[in-house]
Amino acid sequence: MDQVLYSCEVNGPFVPREICMSNPIIVVHYHELWLKGRNRRFFLRKLSTALRVSLQGIPVERVEQPGDRIIVWLGDGASLKEATERVGRVQGIAFYAIARPVELNMDSLCQAAWEEVKPLQFADFAVRAKRSDKSFPQTSIETEAEIGRYLLDRLRAQGRNVRVRLNNPEMTCYVEIAKRMALVYARKIPGVGGLPANTAGRMMCLLSGGYDSAVAAYQMMKRGAHLSFVHFYGTGARPGESSLHVASGLVRQLVPYQFHAKLYRVPFEAIQREIVRYAPEDYRVLLYRRMMLRIAEGLAKRDRSLALITGDSLGQVASQTLRNLVAVDAASRMVVFRPLAGTDKQEIVAIARKIGTYDISSEPFHDCCPVFLPRRPALYASAEELAEAEAKLDVAALATQGMRATTLMRYEYKDGKIEEAETQMRRAFAKQQTAAV
Repeated sequence: MDQVLYSCEVNGPFVPREICMSNPIIVVHYHELWLKGRNRRFFLRKLSTALRVSLQGIPVERVEQPGDRIIVWLGDGASLKEATERVGRVQGIAFYAIARPVELNMDSLCQAAWEEVKPLQFADFAVRAKRSDKSFPQTSIETEAEIGRYLLDRLRAQGRNVRVRLNNPEMTCYVEIAKRMALVYARKIPGVGGLPANTAGRMMCLLSGGYDSAVAAYQMMKRGAHLSFVHFYGTGARPGESSLHVASGLVRQLVPYQFHAKLYRVPFEAIQREIVRYAPEDYRVLLYRRMMLRIAEGLAKRDRSLALITGDSLGQVASQTLRNLVAVDAASRMVVFRPLAGTDKQEIVAIARKIGTYDISSEPFHDCCPVFLPRRPALYASAEELAEAEAKLDVAALATQGMRATTLMRYEYKDGKIEEAETQMRRAFAKQQTAAV
């Protein structure tokens, strides 16, 4: 079996080691991290850690960072399909590829390039070479020309009508020449992009069970935020119709992007009944939402989260007009992020399908917000009007009631599986948070 002697000078001295040439490797490229200047090392360390955690349970020899890329050396028996699926969920990656490690001579490079492009169908192609090891005798342009001529001759010898096209080719073969080895690949796989997990601070997401809030959570995860979730639920019109199973399913779908998460579950129907009993009908939904923000803020402070996230899209429903959003936000002293504010429903659904939350949110469940829905909900409420509508409510007591009834679920992504466990909330928690409401 062919082998190549490879070494890495990252995080330690020069250590030679043998790598089996028949084992594919995954080469990972990032983009936005280049903009981080002196903080780049922190973000790259987080990205390397995320790769290692994502690939737990798969034979991996080493994850290393030679130059401006990260290389994952897969071990014997590793499932390439499973490995690429997991890498595809790691945030901070612009693209990745299955690459062939090649000895540093032109014959090996040409043969590896041929093996890469031979099964692909295309009408025109180009070769792109990057030479970070300047001791390699050919320049990047000379390497591209020689490999390109070789591929063109082999392809035409098979009777394929192809040509070289340097601008916007249908297929590109990439050659990266590093110290003591080269990488060859012809298929780039788009990554998630964004920033590595857990680099931007903690946030609390109000998770409804519908399409919007799960997509909003994903969008903020892409920016490196670490999310906890709070879900407000009713009992359901029939046994088994509660939305708890949907909320749990959404968190399970999202947790591989950040590896662990909390889900706070708040029973809300009793609080709604108090609002219906004492508040004007046309303000009901807005008062529900203000109470949810207060409870979520209390939970967020316990969780050391710095901001709240909702799935609101401007003007999508009556409670999401600009004036209503402003009036609802007045109930919370914590900043509320709305990453979908300028996104329409079709765009939201498309992202939900992409990240795998669409089918979960499409399951039948009992949404607590439409309960006791007013016939004519207010479209242009003010904070003062809503505060007056709450005058007969004991707001602090209702918020404390919701927090005391909260249960906590923890989720951890480990070895490619998701572990789920219920955790007891501390009894003193609600008393500590009453002052924050």
